[in-house]
Amino acid sequence: MRIVLLGSGRGSNAEAILQAQAAGRLGRGQVVQILSDQPAAGILELGSRFGVPARFVDPAPFKTKLEGEGEDRWIAAIRACEPDLVVLAGFMRVLKPGFLGAFAGKIINLHPSLLPSFPGLDGIGQAWRRGVKVTGCTVHRVTAEVDGGPILDQLAVRVEPDDTFASLAAKIHAAEHVLLPAVIARLSETGA
Repeated sequence: MRIVLLGSGRGSNAEAILQAQAAGRLGRGQVVQILSDQPAAGILELGSRFGVPARFVDPAPFKTKLEGEGEDRWIAAIRACEPDLVVLAGFMRVLKPGFLGAFAGKIINLHPSLLPSFPGLDGIGQAWRRGVKVTGCTVHRVTAEVDGGPILDQLAVRVEPDDTFASLAAKIHAAEHVLLPAVIARLSETGA
């Protein structure tokens, strides 16, 4: 299974995937490309560390979505990799129908809540402010509905009485680093 990772930030989830691959825990999955919409994103530095091509793809003209020429550039860059799976690992852009159609059924996303609760931005903050006792993370297929695609798997995280927002966020990120590589490994073996 040929995997392309898309990210906008430091790349901690991408790093967890690449570490799983290096340890032989990614099943038949093989990361073939890392792409970022931010030229100085930390995720790009992972390429040289793990021997995977990594590059910036210009998303212009919009700041929060891929559309028009920017979307066309991204579709072309990903298609050139011939991916079986496109993983949104902290990719902070809204995807439009052209992009979704180009990779229909091949895009998965990691979200920091137990969907369908707390979709959209700041899932951890939404759960924290609501005062839930259990939250976590979800890997789901990407559809036109933001964080509304079919759920592939979830990992729960208990909110303890002595948790702070920072400690809860750290626990959820640790859970993400377990869940996402495990889902990718399972998809690489079963396709489902």
